[in-house]
Amino acid sequence: MRTAGARHRDNERGAILLVVLFMIVVLGLAGGIAGSTWKSITQRAREAELFWRGDQYRKAIESFYEVRHGRAGGMFPQKLEDLLKDPRSLQAERHIRRLYPDPMTGGDWELIKDASGRITGVRSGSDLEPFRTDGFPPEYEKFKGAESYRSWEFVYAPKSQKKAVPQQPPGGEKP
Repeated sequence: MRTAGARHRDNERGAILLVVLFMIVVLGLAGGIAGSTWKSITQRAREAELFWRGDQYRKAIESFYEVRHGRAGGMFPQKLEDLLKDPRSLQAERHIRRLYPDPMTGGDWELIKDASGRITGVRSGSDLEPFRTDGFPPEYEKFKGAESYRSWEFVYAPKSQKKAVPQQPPGGEKP
C-alpha cells in the first residue's frame, strides 16, 4: 500500500507535467505568431523595394526614350543592359545606376515589350498578394486593388503627340 505522502508526490508530478505541457503549447503558438509576423514584415519591405526598383526602371526607360541622338529618338531599349550604357551614344550615357533584380523573386524581371520587341516596362514574376492596395501616385493608379505583384506593371507610355493645328489655305482665307 502506498502512503499518503507518496500519493501527494504523484499528484505534484502530474501537475508539473501539465504545466510543462501548457508552456510548450504557449511557446509553440508564440513562435508561430512571431514567424507569420516576421514573414509579413519582410514581405512589406520587399514590396516597398519592388515599388522603388520598378519605378527606377520606368524612369530609366523614359529617359532612354526621351534622349535624342541625332535622328535616333523616341526609341525604347532592346535589352535592360542598354539602360546602363546607351548604345546610341559614343559616350557612356547611363539611364539607370545598375540593374536591380526583382526583390520579390530574387531573379530576373518579366519584360513588357511593344509590338517591335522593344522593352517598355518591367513587372515582377511573383503571385503573392500585395499588402498595399491603394494610395498610389497617378502614374500607378492601375495598381489599385491588384491581386498579385505580377499585376504591378512599371511601364513608360509616351505622351501622345499634340494634334497638329490645321493650316489655313494660302491667302489667309477660310474655305
